[in-house]
Amino acid sequence: MDLVLRGVGKAFGGLRAVSDVTVTVRARTIFGLIGPNGAGKTTLFNLVTGVYPCDAGSIRFGETDLTRLAPASIAAAGVARTFQNVRLFGQLTALENLLVACEVHKRAGLLSAVLRTKAHFADEDAMRRRASDLLRVFGMESLADAPAASLSYGDQRRLEIARAMMIEPKLLLLDEPAAGMNTREAEGLMEQIRWLRDTFGVSVVLVEHNMQVVMGVCEELHVLDRGETIAQGLPADVRADPKVLAAYLGEEEASA
Repeated sequence: MDLVLRGVGKAFGGLRAVSDVTVTVRARTIFGLIGPNGAGKTTLFNLVTGVYPCDAGSIRFGETDLTRLAPASIAAAGVARTFQNVRLFGQLTALENLLVACEVHKRAGLLSAVLRTKAHFADEDAMRRRASDLLRVFGMESLADAPAASLSYGDQRRLEIARAMMIEPKLLLLDEPAAGMNTREAEGLMEQIRWLRDTFGVSVVLVEHNMQVVMGVCEELHVLDRGETIAQGLPADVRADPKVLAAYLGEEEASA
């Protein structure tokens, strides 16, 4: 399924954070959303996931109009995300952090949980198996019982991605997943992103400042500056675009 944004806009008071952004993320694409600090990248993620309502435009994922849906409904439609700052439950174990994300796929309701029915236990077993499988996929099986707060920063980042995968998304939004990672960890992250796309058939949209990761894994790029689109296309073309150079380096340096 394609993610299609058309004329999307958002303002906070007199500050226009996103202005008339139109972009299409094709199914099973690893897509990069880049730009300098304050360009509106995370705001766009928040619009797609329903954290903020759009002031203008529309957002569709496949046949589903996400524009006015609540975050829980957007997650149920197959959209998952991570955050710029790690948001784990520090005192819960790695396994428990994954299990808290599975409510959207539970078949048994509250009454089944209260009455401790067979359907409730079947749900619990299925979610625990999925969580264990994902920890194994991310090379974190030995850390299943470790409190999230005790994990290294790189492992916390990977755990966030694993938690997002618990809802079986078709679209995965990653907000600066390589932040704080060293070169070796960033290379491992790129391999995992490719593996997730190829194995689960997800589309991946990546907000990232690490150009090693952006140029190494993204197949298409969309560049924002001050909330507006300044370039889009293949990574090699975007990297050479004068507007992109000016946005990242400053007008004088880019023209020097």
